[in-house]
Amino acid sequence: MKQVLQNLRSGETTVVEVPAPKSQPGMALVKTSASLVSAGTERMLVDFASKSLLGKARSRPDLARQVIDKARREGLLTTVEAAFNRLDQPLPLGYSSAGRIIELGEDVTGFKVGQRVACGGGGYAVHAEYALVPKNLLARLPDNVDEDSAAFTTLGAIAMHGFRLAETSIGDQVTVIGLGLLGLLTVAIAHAAGCRVLGIDLDPERVKLANAMGAELSVKRDEAESAAQSISRGRGSDVVIICADTSSTDPVELAGAIARDRARIVATGAVGLEIPRKIYYEKELSFINSRSYGPGRYDPSYEEGGQDYPIGYVRWTEGRNLESFIDLLSSDRIDVHPLITHRYPIEQAPLAYDLISGKDDRNHFLGVLLTYETDADDREFAPPTEDQDSKNLPKPETETFLPTGKVHLGVLGAGNFATAVLLPALKSIDQIQLSGIASASGLSAQNATDKFNFNYATSDANKIITDPDINTIAILTRHNLHSHQVIQALNAGKHVFCEKPLALTIQELEDIFSQLTNSLKHNQVLMVGFNRRFAPFSQQLKEFLDERQEPLMAHYRINAGYLPSTHWLHNPSLGGGRIIGEGCHFIDFLTFLVGEAPASVTAFALPDEGRYQEDNVHLILNFPDGSIGSIDYLANGDPAVPKERVEVFSDGKVAILDDFRSIEIIQDGKRRTSRSRLRQDKGHRAEWIAFNEAVTFSGQPPIPYSQLYGVSSASILSVEALRSGETISIPTWVQS
Repeated sequence: MKQVLQNLRSGETTVVEVPAPKSQPGMALVKTSASLVSAGTERMLVDFASKSLLGKARSRPDLARQVIDKARREGLLTTVEAAFNRLDQPLPLGYSSAGRIIELGEDVTGFKVGQRVACGGGGYAVHAEYALVPKNLLARLPDNVDEDSAAFTTLGAIAMHGFRLAETSIGDQVTVIGLGLLGLLTVAIAHAAGCRVLGIDLDPERVKLANAMGAELSVKRDEAESAAQSISRGRGSDVVIICADTSSTDPVELAGAIARDRARIVATGAVGLEIPRKIYYEKELSFINSRSYGPGRYDPSYEEGGQDYPIGYVRWTEGRNLESFIDLLSSDRIDVHPLITHRYPIEQAPLAYDLISGKDDRNHFLGVLLTYETDADDREFAPPTEDQDSKNLPKPETETFLPTGKVHLGVLGAGNFATAVLLPALKSIDQIQLSGIASASGLSAQNATDKFNFNYATSDANKIITDPDINTIAILTRHNLHSHQVIQALNAGKHVFCEKPLALTIQELEDIFSQLTNSLKHNQVLMVGFNRRFAPFSQQLKEFLDERQEPLMAHYRINAGYLPSTHWLHNPSLGGGRIIGEGCHFIDFLTFLVGEAPASVTAFALPDEGRYQEDNVHLILNFPDGSIGSIDYLANGDPAVPKERVEVFSDGKVAILDDFRSIEIIQDGKRRTSRSRLRQDKGHRAEWIAFNEAVTFSGQPPIPYSQLYGVSSASILSVEALRSGETISIPTWVQS
């Protein structure tokens, strides 16, 4: 399918062919009919992308500081590679569209295939021939609302939310400053609500258009104060809604000047926010920044999880604001057709962005639509198909692939970790053939294909798993998918590399090892991405401890940093929480140093106090040989401190590993220090070299299965130990 993308490094806006997305639970697959180009948000993104690296740093000093801090912690080369990888990720443009549903995912109720809908949401209602949209960001279209009008719905909902925040009532005098697309829609909404509306703008053409959209009076900026006095009978505006797009503070100053005593001022546009104290204090004005298009925005449980807010407590969510704007279109109280100035077929989308960014200044513009080809027969709602449908691929027989001579790799998941860390490491290993890669949206898979030379990209994970030309699967998806995909891949006769964690529950872990028992008969190899044990400094540390004659004591401190409560990793059903989702790395590292899985775990934690999510934790691991390992996983620290530090004491020896940038070994009063100044190496390339050798030659897992099972069990049971306050024994796995 065709999709509009923005390259953040080059600044180029392009239309590319990417795999169409597959339907997902809680989402609908929509064939787009029209989408609206935002002259505000999208223009800012395009302008940012067009800047040089220095210009980007100057415009976003907060990001520049993050890069500098990362370089200090992890090394210059590591940071440069990460920064350029971020810039290389294509940014999907668009957030307001309309089309027809062609496929429904599980748990999507209230909609049906063939139904026309308006779609909202950045990353969802994108400029693409097909879009995957969560159910709470869909709104049904009545027969008398065309798709061109419905493409304005998200922007209309933004205007609607700003208007509601002003708490207006019938007869209020509402002034709208800034008569771009957002301002004109606000004018129309205020008029439809029975308000007397004054419009203000610098552009005389937009001033005229405001009258057609329902303004009782509209003027240029130099007439604003006298017009506000006139229309309000000398009392001042009851409500001022600022829809301007400027870094200047003039709109905020003007709003204070024309507002009545104790009036309400709402900023929905991106304006300078230096509030003049004198006038705002004297009038005791209320000022609020409107956040997008209603409650639910930026809440993953609402947008991604489909959990609606009870209407008795939250009357106007973003989804209900979408519906409300469509009601205004349907009742003819708002007509957006006068706002449409340009239409471009999606193939010509770069021309639309040249227009809104000022590269093409020949035409006045306002509402810019992208249009899409529609089926000749509206009754045909078949989802898009790829050239090679995974359902038609022959199912491979479960038999050994060894020896292969080469790993033919299929990858599930193409997120930032995959493209920034693992795939660059894999690309440098000649023995690994990058065959196919899948991602839910298809876009990130296509980008990875172009960047790392995979044979093909797809949005269908089953196509990768069942491809007979692929003998090895790498699972880099979200944590909740790992166990199911591992079992699928093993059952299909593939070798499997699974990024941590292997499972989120003991039952999932048991199911995996039950399948693995059968797969071992066919020499299949299972590996988990516990990369730290393969790092060069880790190997040096292990060699130093290998001749010890007594148990060791190891302390691992992780300055993990704070994650907001809405982060998917905190979601038990998606990420499993930070102990299971990331803490497993550090349990594995101590297991690697000792040489066997822990026998028991005890856990303590600081109080969460509404801010944390069981992520300031102290774990004590007891090992069969008498060794003791302690892990302090902390979210309450300062990110300026390096993330990881390991101290090991045993047999008259001490070793200190500092964030995989240096290792200090002390024995017999002598110190030996090794440093890596430019790069942090956590072992990602080395783990794949080891996995490749296991698949291709030995058939022996790089990490013993008893340790994989023990570490995964310990990670899951650590949560139980924390909540119960008891020491929990860790079960062992013995191959039958």
